[in-house]
Amino acid sequence: MISIKHQVIKVGIGDLKTVTAPSRISTAGLGSCVAVILYHPSLKTAGLIHIMLPDSSLSRTQSYNPGKFADTGIKELIERLGFPPSRLRAKIAGGAQMFQYESFEDTMRIGPRNIDAVRIQLQLFQIPITGEDVGGCSGRTIEFDPSSCKLYIRTIKVGESII
Repeated sequence: MISIKHQVIKVGIGDLKTVTAPSRISTAGLGSCVAVILYHPSLKTAGLIHIMLPDSSLSRTQSYNPGKFADTGIKELIERLGFPPSRLRAKIAGGAQMFQYESFEDTMRIGPRNIDAVRIQLQLFQIPITGEDVGGCSGRTIEFDPSSCKLYIRTIKVGESII
């Protein structure tokens, strides 16, 4: 059997990167953070952003990394990919509620708020979500293959899945 090796580009927290097949793109440590994969199915190109917070208004400084936030990061990723949003598709993963709090203040629900913010931004750009693995209470590691448009998801509690 012939083994085909592919490069895997890693994306850190608050970061965003793009790849073209045969390279793949991955991120680890998705707890309350949400990974958004935007991809062009026929051109086998994809980008991934590891979003920490729902809205850039939560930034404590005037200068901030746009990749940390859903509202600024998704727009930046679309620009870096260079395709009209109408040509893109999305897959999302993450947004877990990692800790249980006695009070259910909205500010403590970072995972669900990140999921909502991502969905709103994708809807604004009219980018359809073709697959998702969000919520729950366990972290995830993901890897996207632009050649097959498959998202591989690993969790400690659930194991591996593909969307």
